[in-house]
Amino acid sequence: MNTQQQHITREELAALEILKSTGVGVLAAAQVASAALKVGRGRVKRAMKCVALGEEELKRQEKTVSFEKAVAAALDVRKDRRARTQCDFRYVCRRFMKRCRGLASRRVRSISTDDCARYIHEAFDTPSQRAKARRILSAVFGTACKRGWCSENPVAKVEPPRVVEKRIEILKPKEIEKLLQVAAEYEGGRCLAAVGLMLYAGIRPHEVARLTWEQVDLESNSICILPQHSKTGGARMVTIQPPLARLLKTCLPIGRICPAQWLKHWRALRVRAGFDRWQPDVLRHTFASYHLRHFKDYSALQYETGHRDSSLLRTRYVDMRGVEAAALFWR
Repeated sequence: MNTQQQHITREELAALEILKSTGVGVLAAAQVASAALKVGRGRVKRAMKCVALGEEELKRQEKTVSFEKAVAAALDVRKDRRARTQCDFRYVCRRFMKRCRGLASRRVRSISTDDCARYIHEAFDTPSQRAKARRILSAVFGTACKRGWCSENPVAKVEPPRVVEKRIEILKPKEIEKLLQVAAEYEGGRCLAAVGLMLYAGIRPHEVARLTWEQVDLESNSICILPQHSKTGGARMVTIQPPLARLLKTCLPIGRICPAQWLKHWRALRVRAGFDRWQPDVLRHTFASYHLRHFKDYSALQYETGHRDSSLLRTRYVDMRGVEAAALFWR
């Protein structure tokens, strides 16, 4: 034995045995122990506490699922939503997984804000599509956060795309007259009531598709839009104005307002009336513009359309430039 070899105490020998029992090299084990003591500022109890807390954090970070499973969980949470809402949610998520290679199997905890911005850009083409996709992707990560599958919602830091709303040209009196004429003639007038409700009451196409005659009260001149039928999930009462009352009295009040395959008939009716190109919600915008020009009351219009405030009506809905003969419209 080398006479200069240092004497090893029993405590040091015991320490070596402990390090060897870890199953890794003695040097590597000593380095880990040294790092723990440095974090613990040289205090053993503090170092042990740091190790325990680090273990819990590591377990938390390792708890995650694939994006596909996170989507399934988000859909399950929304199983009581309207069928159209679920359909939109499912379509957007499927498009994400189809167009973004590897996204379906990727762990949600590993997906960053930059990844989300790239996925939105890759999967969707227009600003409005990307805005909607961002909202739905954020909802998926919101559910994942609640389940503990990721620490934060990475979509929250993705800048929303700027959507420039196009002006919706409201219908002129001759166009309104033509549309009502064709509606009265189309398949015996089976779509006339629905067209009248969209034009003179501002009811959305998908809302009118769910409407029944039981919700139409001609005695009190009111229409009840139920919460489960409205776009925003809130109930509202809509006034039946004189031209709508006369129109509804000519219709047969049985069952649903709209015929089966309503949207198919609605498209065919518009084409027959000469509207080859049609902007969504044009009748609702026409209603709002003629209503404000004639009644001059934002509060009343807000009540009829079911908006929470008048800001959207002021910025997007009302277009006074296209209103002609407002009094005649309501006569």
